[in-house]
Amino acid sequence: MIFDAARLAFSNLFAPETRSVFWKVIGLTLLVLVALWFALKEVLSYLALPWLSGLLPVSSEWAGWFTFIIGLFASLGLALALALLMAPVTALIAGFFLDDVAEVVEKRDYALEPAGRALPLGEAIVGTLKFLGVIIIGNLFALFLLLVPGINLIAFFLVNGYLLGREFFEFAAMRYRTPAEARLFRAKHATPVFLAGLLLAAFLAVPILNLLTPLFAAGMMVHLHKKLSKRDPEFQLR
Repeated sequence: MIFDAARLAFSNLFAPETRSVFWKVIGLTLLVLVALWFALKEVLSYLALPWLSGLLPVSSEWAGWFTFIIGLFASLGLALALALLMAPVTALIAGFFLDDVAEVVEKRDYALEPAGRALPLGEAIVGTLKFLGVIIIGNLFALFLLLVPGINLIAFFLVNGYLLGREFFEFAAMRYRTPAEARLFRAKHATPVFLAGLLLAAFLAVPILNLLTPLFAAGMMVHLHKKLSKRDPEFQLR
């Protein structure tokens, strides 16, 4: 069921109906990541590099090598920071395009079923900000655990798998249900939602492909919500 939802979501990525949303997601994601790169680089240049350079006398014969090593570690640090920020960026971009993706999926694969409703603007903004905040806090916790040997990368996947699965699934469910009912439905099917979230975390970890995470995650959770609803008499869609 989860892999079938992922397969359908992946095929939707390149469908003609998704093309306009596809380029919007790619463009906005790249724009945000480039802005973050330059912002992090400026912070590093003005705060960290002068302090590190001051640790070595200017006249030292090792100054050139020291500067090179600082630059190398700075580049690695920027790349790591950008990788850790991919989940919050995904949360932010998804808030803009979730309903667009859901509508395309529903029209393409569930044309004979009742269509969902777009979230009201105020509710969507609040949900996006809440999602963004939860993702940032969760990844700060995962960043701390990266320092603990043995559980570092596992923690990253578990934290992001849980958060991405929970929030994207509830977003998809709220097109058909009240927020309270969406949370109850997600809690009842916590295991498949979490496993789907782990798949999203793995997708997020693939360079280049992770730029499509908002599009893939939204589509996958629409499919998963539909499949679980059909299997659950208590929560079947009417």
